[in-house]
Amino acid sequence: MATITTEKYRSAANEGIGNPVLQDALANLQERLGKGAADAYRRLPEGPDLRLKAHDIRMESIEHLDILLDRLTQKITENGGHVFFAPNADSAISYLRNVARQNNVQRVVKGKSMVSEEIGLNDAFSADGIEVVETDLGEYIVQLAGEHPSHIIAPAIHKSRADIGRLFANTIGTPYTDDPPTLTHAARKALREKFLTADMGISGCNLACAETGHITTVSNEGNIRMSSTLPRVHVALMGMERVIARLEDHDVLFRLLARGAAAQNMATYVSYVGGPRRAEQPDGPDAFHLIILDNGRSKILADPQYREMLCCIRCAACLNVCPVYRKIGGHAYGYPYCGPVGAVVTPLLVGINRARHLCQGETLCGACRQACPINIDLPRMLLRLRAQLAEGDPQWSVSPANPIEKVGYGLWSTIVGHRRLYDLVFRAGRFFQKYMPRMDDMLRRLPPPIHGWTANRNLRPLAEHSFHERWSKKGIKHEQ
Repeated sequence: MATITTEKYRSAANEGIGNPVLQDALANLQERLGKGAADAYRRLPEGPDLRLKAHDIRMESIEHLDILLDRLTQKITENGGHVFFAPNADSAISYLRNVARQNNVQRVVKGKSMVSEEIGLNDAFSADGIEVVETDLGEYIVQLAGEHPSHIIAPAIHKSRADIGRLFANTIGTPYTDDPPTLTHAARKALREKFLTADMGISGCNLACAETGHITTVSNEGNIRMSSTLPRVHVALMGMERVIARLEDHDVLFRLLARGAAAQNMATYVSYVGGPRRAEQPDGPDAFHLIILDNGRSKILADPQYREMLCCIRCAACLNVCPVYRKIGGHAYGYPYCGPVGAVVTPLLVGINRARHLCQGETLCGACRQACPINIDLPRMLLRLRAQLAEGDPQWSVSPANPIEKVGYGLWSTIVGHRRLYDLVFRAGRFFQKYMPRMDDMLRRLPPPIHGWTANRNLRPLAEHSFHERWSKKGIKHEQ
């Protein structure tokens, strides 16, 4: 299981805000990809409304998930592959370990996979003495640094060219340089030897097709294709929600995925894998295994209010427009899934109370829904998470996060609903603010429990007279 540090959201967010390299990198990323995705949607022959069709495609798949997974399993088995349904991370790791033992695996090359991060695959194999090598360039960089990805499709966005140059010099022994082509060539040279000597290749799965019985992977580097064809064993990891019914649906979803992720018309490498190589084929793995992971997804599926979250194809379009992610970066979320998608799915997977800061930290500006190629209503689900934290929810084992805050808002609701009480409270506030610390005629520190409002800002004091009081002095009547 991945290490969960969602409780450190606030301190990690402060670290991200104070990192100038990260701030510049995320601003540049969002400027290019956030705006680029919107333009790419508009250039679609069908126009941006194709996103609505994609939403229907994904929801249809989610509503018939049991049938589609059964069909997918049947097809892959017929093609000579093996399918394993993993109810949780531990069972997925156990199956992977068994496959590795049976095939005497010593080295694994791994394409980009969010599910592998979710189940903590690298740490598990390393504990068994098996070398695991990330082959996506960004993932390779953060692995060498002993870190975790900070973006779904740009894992090393938090590192500068100089950082990477020093890292390569210290880990793979290349002369220091901050020239991107030279650094890329050095990584390619180091990884080629790993590809050629690996016993097992592991990949993720962008989508699977029940009709044809294959999984599809997408990349811009070709590393996933080399991980799935060169080693003698290929294992693909797939969240149970990633299946769709028909091959023709791939066209819609992959065109939108490429635009949402990187403002591209189509990714460079799209690979279809349905089993081991056949006798007449010159390359490909001798064995193919597909692990279909639940790990909390069934509970999401069972809740009509959250089922839509399973439509997500992890393109990172929401990260590329989110104002919160732009300031704090991906490490603040404390789990492999970050940004608006992480703010919803992480609480559902690891516990709503445990990851409460994630959904409470979002602005609800709606940019994520506008950018999402599947038109997923993330703001609606963020609001429901907040409501559960306020009221509690036995179904999701949620206890009220802050009963005192609830009482406070209830009291505020009473105050604003009664004119005379409202005026009395504000007259008292105007009196007591005279004794609060000030700076340049601004309130520098409020008393507990509302002192958090002035932790990072000064506030204007209450005016000596309210608008209604000033209006009344002019002799004009107003309704109470």
